[in-house]
Amino acid sequence: MPLSRRAFLITSAGLPVAAATATATRVLAATPPVYMDRRGVAIDGSDAVAYFTDGKPVRGTAAFTHSWKGATWRFASAANRDTFAANPEAWAPQYGGYCAWAVSEGYTASTVPEAWKIVDGRLFLNYSRRFQRRWERDQDARIRAGDANWPSVLSG
Repeated sequence: MPLSRRAFLITSAGLPVAAATATATRVLAATPPVYMDRRGVAIDGSDAVAYFTDGKPVRGTAAFTHSWKGATWRFASAANRDTFAANPEAWAPQYGGYCAWAVSEGYTASTVPEAWKIVDGRLFLNYSRRFQRRWERDQDARIRAGDANWPSVLSG
């Protein structure tokens, strides 16, 4: 499971590395490959395709879903669902929808729909707009670190 908001803030606030690593490792033992809620809905029910086509987060609906990587993905329309289903890797957020900043640091954390950015055709989500700004300060290095850490952060 991803770190809770409290654990994420504590871990990212500068605790000693050993303590942060122990916390992240313990939590990551059973981390699923996609960030989802307790009902198994991916990325807070946001329509992954809409980030690209509408340029903003759009809430998906239970009427238009697709199952992929153990999660239910919701969409605002049948067209977006079908587009995603034809090539999920092209539309799904990087790092399974986990926080790009956290993955660049070596662990996972939840995300919010409003903290997003498309870079070179790839969708990245973050824990909050505050952490998105931190990620953007050194975005290229953060992406390289995240790519290097993914998917090993899922197993600790």
